[in-house]
Amino acid sequence: METKDIKRDEFVINVGPQHPSTHGVLRLELWLDGEDIIDSKPHLGYIHRGIEKMSEALGYKQFIYLTSRMDYLSAHMNNQACSLAIEKGLQVEAPPRAQVIRVLMAELSRLASHQLWWGALGLDLGAVSPFFYAFREREMILEIFEETCGSRLTMNYITPGGVVNDLHPDFVKKVKKLIEQLKGNLHEYDQLLTGNAILQARTRGVGKLTAEDAISLGCTGPVARASGVKCDVRKLHPYDGYDKVDFEEVLNDKGDNFARYWLRIAEMEQSIRIIEQLIDNIPEGSYREKLKGVVKLPAGEYYQRVETARGELGVYIVSDGKKEPYRVRFRTPNFSNLNALRPMLKGAKIGDMVSMMATLDLIIPDIDR
Repeated sequence: METKDIKRDEFVINVGPQHPSTHGVLRLELWLDGEDIIDSKPHLGYIHRGIEKMSEALGYKQFIYLTSRMDYLSAHMNNQACSLAIEKGLQVEAPPRAQVIRVLMAELSRLASHQLWWGALGLDLGAVSPFFYAFREREMILEIFEETCGSRLTMNYITPGGVVNDLHPDFVKKVKKLIEQLKGNLHEYDQLLTGNAILQARTRGVGKLTAEDAISLGCTGPVARASGVKCDVRKLHPYDGYDKVDFEEVLNDKGDNFARYWLRIAEMEQSIRIIEQLIDNIPEGSYREKLKGVVKLPAGEYYQRVETARGELGVYIVSDGKKEPYRVRFRTPNFSNLNALRPMLKGAKIGDMVSMMATLDLIIPDIDR
């Protein structure tokens, strides 16, 4: 829509790129008729850093750490995807101990990410208390990360061949304590928000996304599964031993804001289920396969996908046999999930825009890269 197409009673406003409900530097251009949204257009690029092009100037062991800065709440999974793609090219496999450690770190990251999302959703809808409840257990997870990885957010821990360091001696004990506390406290999430009349009014029947639209727009993760689309990479294309653990792919066919809310709460329960199966069964042995200092992939194309907290992350590497990749491309879940916002917003009230964006759980640096 151009300016000349706007009718007399319509007007255009900008939301962002500084608006707190965009959770980052995303700008939304909204066409309004009163409080009704006629159309919308996202404007990207405010935090573009050229990570893919920068990766082509670094070695295979080096560019992995740039990916921690994309979806920074799924840093472990980002590093895991790159490491698996490189291992595929080298035809090596991480030791069993390293694979279990990777899965544990990935599921702890999923828990921490969903907890932050739940707390931020409460803030977006006007409830302050959930944010502090969410950080109660999330802080425990970050402390576990800090002990083993040396960092709390961009860990740079998973590397080609395995992981950088072995687990901290207190890792198992602290994870068990976390799981015991989280299982006892998850009901408080329901008490605080799930049955709240305001949350129900702003989520049920609002922001509907059909399964057909989710598929055609390339949505993955909780956004697609809340519309009934089976797309969990851990089930469809298992990696690092996910085929050896028992868990369910959570689905909901309602496709509205509440379905996306409910699904992430249920996914936390499944992450707890995975961790409980592995925490007492971490194999002994090496935590990293020895690789050469300078890694060179055979000429060819390599692709690996993993399930991050927001959906499918794909890593595509083209090698010409040199020590740096010839081309690197990331298929990030947030970029595709953002496509769902336009059909969801059309015909909605401007007040519902905030709750729709909150249930998409967007991380803007993952979109711009």
